[in-house]
Amino acid sequence: MFRELRRKDREIKNNEVIQIIENSDYGILSTVSQNEYPYGVPVSFVFINNSIYFHCATEGHKLDNILNNNKVSFCVVGETCILPDKFSTKYESVILLGIANEVFDDEKNTALLEILKKYSPDYIEKGKEYIKNASKATKVIKISIEHISGKVRR
Repeated sequence: MFRELRRKDREIKNNEVIQIIENSDYGILSTVSQNEYPYGVPVSFVFINNSIYFHCATEGHKLDNILNNNKVSFCVVGETCILPDKFSTKYESVILLGIANEVFDDEKNTALLEILKKYSPDYIEKGKEYIKNASKATKVIKISIEHISGKVRR
């Protein structure tokens, strides 16, 4: 159902894939719009129980696209290093494909708290109050991963 990596010699396995995801500050969410154009947008995220979660406003382009077609791609690029003399780059990357859906209640609150812990660990109490006040103006989307692959060039 999903295409295999062409460069098997650069494929990485689950532990390294998860490490790249967990160490990355943002990923690129790619959706398809109603006019069938691809749309990629950087989002901050957390990885919980083999799923990606991100928060957003209650309306916008990415949400419209997800409502139209909830199959998405999510790309994370880890460390990179340009090798000018080799006309190449050292890199690590992960691409996952999955189904995006809004989550609610406890799952939403858990995701928001994990986002807070990842991006603002020194402001947990202040962040909890912020979440409480902004929760109605915030949606949380979960990407249930159906396929994942990772590559590195060392």
